[in-house]
Amino acid sequence: MVHLFTPLQLRTITLRNRIVVSPMCEYSSTDGFANDWHLVHLGSRAVGGAGLVMTEAAAVSPEGRISPQDLGIWKDEQMEMLQRIARFITDQGAVPGMQLAHAGRKASTVRPWEGSGKIDIADGGWEVYGPSAIPFSDVYPTPVALSQEGILKVLNDFRKAALRALQAGFKVVEIHAAHGYLLHSFLSPLSNQRTDEYGGSFENRVRLLLQTVESVRAVWPQELPLLVRISATDWAANGWNPDESVRLAAILKREGVDLVDCSSGGLVPYQKIELGPLYQTPFAEKVRREAGIATGAVGLITTAAEAESIIAGGRADLVLLARELLRDPYFPLRAAHQLGADSIKWPLQYERAKPRK
Repeated sequence: MVHLFTPLQLRTITLRNRIVVSPMCEYSSTDGFANDWHLVHLGSRAVGGAGLVMTEAAAVSPEGRISPQDLGIWKDEQMEMLQRIARFITDQGAVPGMQLAHAGRKASTVRPWEGSGKIDIADGGWEVYGPSAIPFSDVYPTPVALSQEGILKVLNDFRKAALRALQAGFKVVEIHAAHGYLLHSFLSPLSNQRTDEYGGSFENRVRLLLQTVESVRAVWPQELPLLVRISATDWAANGWNPDESVRLAAILKREGVDLVDCSSGGLVPYQKIELGPLYQTPFAEKVRREAGIATGAVGLITTAAEAESIIAGGRADLVLLARELLRDPYFPLRAAHQLGADSIKWPLQYERAKPRK
């Protein structure tokens, strides 16, 4: 038995295997609209055999974009191409998923291949928001601390975005609470220095994320799965840590979250990450074991054997691949052959290229 290619049931949704296309920003939208690039990028990975195909972070509001070229889902007009993408992914036997996001204090910045740092308002940037008026770095914009009214807007934006994702045909949504973006910045005491009910204690720092989960779950059908991506550690002293991630995951499970996607880092520029193959997998394993919730592992998973070892060893329930799927959209088909899995189906159009035993 090849564990990587066993189905996974999440509520009423069955993933054909345990390989997920991790959300990867493409920075290729205009006014948040998906286009042919997104159709081909995501569609080819569905053709390539992944079980779950996630969009990049879709901004729930214009001010929630990382860059002006981010994908968005803050208005109905953006849904037409998203519907086409979701339909194509489904037709290939994969499940379409969408990551909902707000960039927080890391918003209004240039896309990576154009440099780094903030875009001034005079140059087309916008005002950014965070838990406290603490910038990510000296080249990033200084955020405005979210008011109570601003928090209510964020919750409403996530709710409306989830409804649009549903109407567009997506069957899984993931709330992005990692990598230093808005919800993660509320979790960590390094970026959250509030003195109200959203700051200070663990219970206060997790409040906005839990309220976001509640807002999304209120409109996201009970039969469909809800995921949350976290940074399991800030990789920095006195920051968010793995034990807090376990505490949070246990609460998320009670609030209707089905799987915690365990990434790490991104909150502060002085983080000290211990890179290496499968370097984040221990976080997924810890959360899965101690919180009793399904998890996804991500980070430098580059071979079929590595992915199989994670699932077979009970370290996580899904493996999320990013750069490896950029290098090879058909990694799942190749991995199945390498591991001797016969269950994966090749597209009929590609059958003549299928390796034979």
